[in-house]
Amino acid sequence: MVCGPARYLVFFQYFGTRYSGVMETKSDQALVGVQNYLEEAAQKLKPSAPIKFHISSRTDTGVHALANAAHVDIQRAPGKAPFTAQQLVQGLNYHLRPEPIRILSAQRVPGTFHARFCALSRTYVYRLLLGCAHHSQIPVFERDLCWAPAGGPLDISAMREAAGFLLGTHDFSTFRSLHSESRLQSAVRTVLQLELLPARGALAAHYLHRELEFWEVKVKGKAFLYKQVRRMVGALVAVGQGKFSPQRIQELLELKDSRAFPPHSMAPASGLFLQSVEYSQEDLAPPGAEEELS
Repeated sequence: MVCGPARYLVFFQYFGTRYSGVMETKSDQALVGVQNYLEEAAQKLKPSAPIKFHISSRTDTGVHALANAAHVDIQRAPGKAPFTAQQLVQGLNYHLRPEPIRILSAQRVPGTFHARFCALSRTYVYRLLLGCAHHSQIPVFERDLCWAPAGGPLDISAMREAAGFLLGTHDFSTFRSLHSESRLQSAVRTVLQLELLPARGALAAHYLHRELEFWEVKVKGKAFLYKQVRRMVGALVAVGQGKFSPQRIQELLELKDSRAFPPHSMAPASGLFLQSVEYSQEDLAPPGAEEELS
């Protein structure tokens, strides 16, 4: 008797600077996708059929992930039991060395589960560094991990007021990339959370004596348009710099035209992190079987 493949949900993180994005690319490019490395590592586990990672959330060149997700089907040779979650995590991480990609966890899920379409929400964090008069003042450990906007302090109060206009369900056509591949699709999206918060922790506190402040823009929604988060953050920073009023954000929304977005205002990729992808426990639990967690 031949058993079918086992399906797993895998959470993974990566430092995005050295990749073309998360999605698979042709292997002869100077930069390739994180997916290329994930599938190369998986093939070294000697499955009996090729392995394909179905990624939950696309991220672009230079964007990082604290926890992205994918589902994967693994067929082992006849007579071999499916990998346990721990075996899969350890095996993949062993073959991913020395890439800055790490498998965080894995668990068996039903064959009907889909990492992209079953996601309830996605949360992004954008890191801003305030107090740098010149890019040379960015701490060496923070290069490629934040954005230090030029032009002095930001008006956080005005940015928070502007963020309020982006909350809720809107047509975000103005905040969609001019080069979006899916311009015929609806641009209506729902932003569940949009907050500006001072960064916490020992590392953030370490820079206070240099008058450097880290702030985080936290954005949560079920799904986002191509480059929507970076365009929203860039517009909020422009408000903080006094380039236009908070009410201008509402006006941009009402225009529903990506050509109306202020030129050169999109936030760079380096400060953006996919923080988490959330799922319903009902979608994750295999019927009649215990969940396996790493």
